[in-house]
Amino acid sequence: MRSIIFDFADNNEQNLYIQIFDYIKGKILSGEFELGTKLPSLRQLAKENGISVTTVETAYNQLLVEGYIESRPKSGYYVSDDISGAVGNGSTGGELTLDELLPPESTKTVKERSLIYDEESFEFSKWKKCMSKVFNEYAYALQSEADVQGEAALRYEIAKYLYAGRGVKCSPDQVVIGAGSQQLATHLIRILRELSISNAAMESPGYGPVREIFKDEGVSLSNIPVQDNGIVIERLPVNMRSLVYVNPSNQFPSGAVMPIGRRYELIKWAEDNDSYILEDDYDSELRYFGKPIPALQGLDRSGRVVYLGSFSSTLFASIKISYMVLPKELMEIFDRIKSKYSQTCSKAEQICLALYMDNGYYYRHIKKCRKRNSEKLHTTMEMFREYGEGLIEALDSKSGLAVMLRIKAPVPVEQLCKVGKDVGLMMNPVTDLCTEDEQVLYFYFYRVSEPLLRLLIKMFVGNIKKGMRNINA
Repeated sequence: MRSIIFDFADNNEQNLYIQIFDYIKGKILSGEFELGTKLPSLRQLAKENGISVTTVETAYNQLLVEGYIESRPKSGYYVSDDISGAVGNGSTGGELTLDELLPPESTKTVKERSLIYDEESFEFSKWKKCMSKVFNEYAYALQSEADVQGEAALRYEIAKYLYAGRGVKCSPDQVVIGAGSQQLATHLIRILRELSISNAAMESPGYGPVREIFKDEGVSLSNIPVQDNGIVIERLPVNMRSLVYVNPSNQFPSGAVMPIGRRYELIKWAEDNDSYILEDDYDSELRYFGKPIPALQGLDRSGRVVYLGSFSSTLFASIKISYMVLPKELMEIFDRIKSKYSQTCSKAEQICLALYMDNGYYYRHIKKCRKRNSEKLHTTMEMFREYGEGLIEALDSKSGLAVMLRIKAPVPVEQLCKVGKDVGLMMNPVTDLCTEDEQVLYFYFYRVSEPLLRLLIKMFVGNIKKGMRNINA
């Protein structure tokens, strides 16, 4: 392939690797770089542009993880053959700008524990400062009930953040706030009933709480297996209006990332079958390699994707503020039925969070959160490699707040989770993946400070080894 020479603008504040990523991605999506085209080697591209090989490698790795390119052993890097559905969809022409998506500026209004946790994981002093302002300056607003859709000020901040941070295109009027993903899933089920949709396809294995809500509400469920590139689209129902629930940017619990070509295939499935996609983007902004992978919703041009997010993973667990972004057709239905229900999120906390985001505290907190949890993930992987060899394998997804552990032990997985809890570590079983001789569980490494993490993992592994010796004695 011919050389690629970049014109790095002096006033561009983006990292060089992001500029390289954006340039190559744009050329691929526009069709200028054809499918199967070979890209320059790392060293060639670095030498021709006077930049480091590490910078080029980081850009290529981001393109790899998002599925735009592929690496062929002993041959090099090529434009992926699996993204035909994405080519021609990369133009920004005709898309709404941020100013058009958001309203004018004038519309802005407003010790008991069984598990150890990291006391420095959240700076409560800034939260307290915002909450004091709520009571001192917005007490009048607390005298009325909360908006069933969510406070206008918070919906504004969420829409602004999602556009900048996750590539989600929406107006504040499309944002619905609720106390957790389960409540929002219940709202969505009510909307789908208005459309006579009563079938849902679920990732297997997948996130249990949402599955339980669907089951309790009488939705007919089908389990769809998950592979390295996400849910198996070919197994989704056809000729039947349905909803499919997916975690495309950080699948739970495998950590699988759905590449760009498969994302367009999933959207096309929804279009062809007059169906909808529920994209759960839980903790996807917490990616520790490259940059966070843009949301599926940002690729949707036909109003088929419902976007679901939460603050409980990035702030603190008890906040219980989640949100979903509805396509306009579904939002019209919610507007008709919402008067039957009430808001379950604290109005004071909603206003507090709006102030917290408006002051820039949330953005700075996310940056610190990525750095801190990246160090914890590194420690987690290092400790299990050193002490769990032959017994425990930790699977690194390079993102999120937890890792999946595979433990070669013929004991109930619930018992292994209890061993973790006894030393202060939070673990949950992944029963769908367990076998007679191998147990799989989900370990939330983010809850513990980095220095203490080393000690507790060592204790956890030691206790399991001790138990195994007792069994084999």
